[in-house]
Amino acid sequence: MGATQDMITDSRNGRSKNRILIVDDHPFIIQGYKNAITRFKPDQFEFIIEQAKDCESGYNIITNTETEAFDIAFLDISMPSYEEKGIFSGEDLARLISEYMPNCKIILLTMYTELLKIETLIKTINPSGLVIKNDLTFDELIFAFDKVIKGDNYYSKSVIKMLRQSQTEIIKIDQFDKQILFHLSKGTDINDMTQYIPISISAIKQRKIKLKELLEVVDGSDFDLVKEAKNKGLLF
Repeated sequence: MGATQDMITDSRNGRSKNRILIVDDHPFIIQGYKNAITRFKPDQFEFIIEQAKDCESGYNIITNTETEAFDIAFLDISMPSYEEKGIFSGEDLARLISEYMPNCKIILLTMYTELLKIETLIKTINPSGLVIKNDLTFDELIFAFDKVIKGDNYYSKSVIKMLRQSQTEIIKIDQFDKQILFHLSKGTDINDMTQYIPISISAIKQRKIKLKELLEVVDGSDFDLVKEAKNKGLLF
């Protein structure tokens, strides 16, 4: 699949055509986004909107060879995962979009307010927009959409406030670590994790030890590890 084309102007009505993807597991939120988008400068823009309700349906749309590249994607961070393909959140979908549609502008939306997680999202995903859902109003969504469609970045007020706080060291974990944490949260026995994670049992055990050190729960249980990972925004 090729990169997103520049926004196309329909010569019949002079409006710019834009393809939009919305992925969220709450139908009423999707409808709210659609209502705002379709009312945005209707004399200048025409929007073709596709929607998905979870990581699996989002994955299927993005990777479908018949799907035309999107111009803008709205992705909720916390959604039902697609474990089979290693897609555990909107963050993973964002990486997938960057691979399949590198020119697509990504707007991430989340309820999480951990500074560590916000910093990590900005560093690893570098989204065009990052919005804390509690900041979101109809007018705020329109303002964010206007900035992003013009090529600017938009961070909601809570994101800006957090970034102004004292900076903390970003905890870095890879996909294997994320999968280990995910399966620990589901109660999967560590000896059974090789069915889902393509590394050895010994490697999984060593990684769990390192994760406990990283999150400062060396003497804690797996429950403590999972709890601290959620507190740090590393697990949803």
